[in-house]
Amino acid sequence: MPIFEKPPIETLTPAKDRWTPLYLERGRLEVDDSSVKWIGADRTIMRIPVATVSTLMLGPGTTVTHAAVKACSDSNTPICWIGEEAMRFYAFGVTPTHDNARARKQAAAHASRKRRVEIARRMFARRFPNVDVKSKGIKELRGMEGMRIRTLYADMGHKYGVTWKGRNYNPRNWALADNINRAISAANASLYALCTAIICSMGYLPQLGFIHSSGTLPFVFDIADIYKPRTTLVAAFQTLSINPEASGKQVLLQLKNCIEKHNLLQKIPEDIEELLA
Repeated sequence: MPIFEKPPIETLTPAKDRWTPLYLERGRLEVDDSSVKWIGADRTIMRIPVATVSTLMLGPGTTVTHAAVKACSDSNTPICWIGEEAMRFYAFGVTPTHDNARARKQAAAHASRKRRVEIARRMFARRFPNVDVKSKGIKELRGMEGMRIRTLYADMGHKYGVTWKGRNYNPRNWALADNINRAISAANASLYALCTAIICSMGYLPQLGFIHSSGTLPFVFDIADIYKPRTTLVAAFQTLSINPEASGKQVLLQLKNCIEKHNLLQKIPEDIEELLA
């Protein structure tokens, strides 16, 4: 097996200081000359400093060697497997951290009904800064959140001049959705990948949510929903306002700009710690 020297723990870059996710498709990820190397089908060759990347997003036509996966694990860098142009989120590789303190902290909070409700209210307070969430029940807040998102979609459509007929898509047949729904789905999948990468790299559990409960990534959805109005929705509507036939890659490029503009790689870890304090 090619040799990748495991970086000392004290030299690993924390999540907040890492680059935005790197998307790769149609090529091979391997270890060569003690570094991780990408060999594209177009003959592009690129060495990747995996210890400074927040996550590797592997798209269609990608193969990855055992040595490359081990190198990413040693560098505390998650790998996500996604669909064409990030239209779908399939799976992620859990990166082992060096202790389980944060996982135990999250599990203890989730096991306590009082703490679970308290943290859910903190999350809703981020969505409704002018509302006294302590006077509202969780069911009522969920209803308010649904109304807020529906209104936000309509407002975005009006602001950017993009026709909005409602959130409607079928994960099994993307062709049935209109361009704006596909754009939103592509952007959301990438935001989920980023949030999953950060949550796992910090040692938290994607499976234990406080607002969401179903599926395998409820905590990811809890966190991602906080940032969608400033990132995925802006990226989708703004990109299609410029080019109604824009591809998923163009949407993701705009999303990258939004993520960097709002310093999400720095902000998400800080917000998670504050929410679970």
